[in-house]
Amino acid sequence: MDVAPETVLMSNSEPVLPQAAAGRVGVLLVNLGTPDTADAQGLRVYLREFLSDPRVIEDQGLVWKLVLNGIILRVRPGKKAKDYLKIWNNERNESPLKTITRGQSDKLAAALADNNVVVDWAMRYGNPSMQSGFDALMAKGCDRILVVPLYPQYSAATTATVFDKAAEVMLALRAQPTLRFTPPYHVEPTYIEALAASVEAQLATLPFKPEVIVASFHGMPQKYVDKGDPYQAQCVATVEALRERLKLSDKELILTFQSRFGYDPWLQPYTDETMKRLAGEGVKRIAVLTPGFSADCLETLEEIAQENAEIFRHAGGEQFSFIPCLNDSEGGMDVIRQLVLRELQGWI
Repeated sequence: MDVAPETVLMSNSEPVLPQAAAGRVGVLLVNLGTPDTADAQGLRVYLREFLSDPRVIEDQGLVWKLVLNGIILRVRPGKKAKDYLKIWNNERNESPLKTITRGQSDKLAAALADNNVVVDWAMRYGNPSMQSGFDALMAKGCDRILVVPLYPQYSAATTATVFDKAAEVMLALRAQPTLRFTPPYHVEPTYIEALAASVEAQLATLPFKPEVIVASFHGMPQKYVDKGDPYQAQCVATVEALRERLKLSDKELILTFQSRFGYDPWLQPYTDETMKRLAGEGVKRIAVLTPGFSADCLETLEEIAQENAEIFRHAGGEQFSFIPCLNDSEGGMDVIRQLVLRELQGWI
């Protein structure tokens, strides 16, 4: 009688099930997302996915769908594609966000090589998708996966939607890996120290001393915070910790919010209006950092380093310095590595 290879019958007719192979540990770095191409079609595909997420735009009713499909996806892709072209990595034909996130993944993999940890990366919107990230890790035998949302400050529109997508991927699996998620790290000592060191290093290279340093964070509708989102409070906590580390006053290091979209009130003060105000008050020299971004992207390299620099100068400012994100620098990687090692305790 033929017996299925995966089972063997013992004398008591009880099947002996195959031994499960010892699984590996995986780490999946997840950033927000980016279009695949710097043209209107690439932006249209990306924006449709991004703006159809109810975590990002909570009211996904008929009016929003008409606005999204009838106006935004017809007009905005062409305009934003021109902005992407200003910062596009032409050598790799990809956005800087994709280049940097890959670099973070590669460097983390090298740092964890002795622990036999498999590291991969994904984008919440666009490619490589979170689905492909999970598939790649599981194909390499990972039955335990640590998901690392690369957002220092938690918000439902960023961190929570990574959780949502991970759950969606898990729903389709019969054999699910065990998941962990890293928490926000907005006041982690290594993060604050890395930010402070990056500010100090940048200022040391400048031919001028900024009168004001601006910490610009991505904004969100005020009503999201009113409903209980902790994002604004965590941004404030980051800036307060950074002020203490750099020994700066609340006049020397200020907090603003950028990238507002639509007509609802967003978190204030707005970065662009602050540029105008500072210049109008006679401030001539400023530096700007973006602590809410773990990697440089359109919102930092174009919106801040180019657009807001021009706003400041046009209003009477003279010297403007953009302080890059932590990216895959030594300090930035130390933040990610220590966070991951702490959350992998008990697995490695």
